[in-house]
Amino acid sequence: MTKRTNPLRMLALAASAVTMMLVSAACGSNSTGPGSAASTSSGSPHAGHMNMTSRMGPPLPLRTGERFVNLTVPQPYTPSAPNGGTDEYRCLVVDPHLTKPAFLTGTQFEPGNPSIVHHAITYAIPPEGAAAARAKDAATPGQGWTCFGGNGLSQEGAWVDTWTPNHKETLLKQDVGFPLKPGSLIVLQVHYNLLATGGRAGASDQSSVRLRLTDGTAATKPLATVPLMAPTELPCASGESGPLCDRAAAIADVTKRFGVDQGTQGAQLVNQCSKSKTVPGNTQHCDYPVTQPMTVYAGLGHMHLLGRSIKVELNPGTAKAQTLIDVPSFNFDDQKLQPVPTPVDVKPGDTLRVTCTHDASLRQKLPQLSKLPPRYVVWGDGTSDEMCLGLLTVTGPGGKSLG
Repeated sequence: MTKRTNPLRMLALAASAVTMMLVSAACGSNSTGPGSAASTSSGSPHAGHMNMTSRMGPPLPLRTGERFVNLTVPQPYTPSAPNGGTDEYRCLVVDPHLTKPAFLTGTQFEPGNPSIVHHAITYAIPPEGAAAARAKDAATPGQGWTCFGGNGLSQEGAWVDTWTPNHKETLLKQDVGFPLKPGSLIVLQVHYNLLATGGRAGASDQSSVRLRLTDGTAATKPLATVPLMAPTELPCASGESGPLCDRAAAIADVTKRFGVDQGTQGAQLVNQCSKSKTVPGNTQHCDYPVTQPMTVYAGLGHMHLLGRSIKVELNPGTAKAQTLIDVPSFNFDDQKLQPVPTPVDVKPGDTLRVTCTHDASLRQKLPQLSKLPPRYVVWGDGTSDEMCLGLLTVTGPGGKSLG
């Protein structure tokens, strides 16, 4: 995008959708902890995109009052990576042509070209942000616009769901949904992985998304998504060496490929989560104090190819501790939104913690990464970079019924 959104601002934007549920982070990082054993696991590493299936498959049945709306990007787009990188994030606009209020209760993204689509995020843009989205699209050559970080819009909208290879639609059984008003747009942020061509333009893509809509009732509760982020501070594996094993050099490389906002994300997360102290290691975590009530219905843990495990906990280390997301053996090919067995009420004074474990030794085992030079891995948008991101699907006091 032309205006990049750093992850801490993404947290603030998402939280504002539910009246600022979370505020400043009181966080930490460590090189050992839950899941750290996974970093030395001898199990077979996940294959990235090697086993990916490309078709949506038969949809889950419609429930009472629901309907499908199928949307395809108007024209093919041929991605190319800027600044010597091998990744492009492209925001693509599709119009559901709504004439009355609705709730979005499910999405299924389908990549037009699975060999280059790494992952995708579906955003619901409110009517007041539609003109800016169309203007940005029209002012940029080709379909959409480049958008690292967030979607680059002042009205960023709701982060509805994240698609990764083999992801299937997840449905919540409760009377909830993401509110859409007439004039709303859908923006697909598609991450294109161009390692195979060294970042050069080659194949094109024309992706689509299937929306599950319902008119809802006066009792339907509006959903929002809250992202929880922790640093990635993963040194080169034992026996590896090279210029990018230096942390400063690795950050400079991320900055060159994705811009200053992306280059400073790692430092901002360290400042928030480790009180400005960099603690290199496989496992990192971050704590978020809760200031407004919300109810958690589902969660998703997102990392890239070096991820081993991810967990989101409520009030860890206390008598009230609960696990909201637990993926002890992370597989990039099998990321999905996980409904919690029973919705969990979160209250002011509670603490949410996200914890991730990565494994630098996977770099030499994965075809996508094995030919790349060793590097100190920090937070970044690229396939060869990493993330630690927990996403909670919630209701809260900020939403308003459209009924």
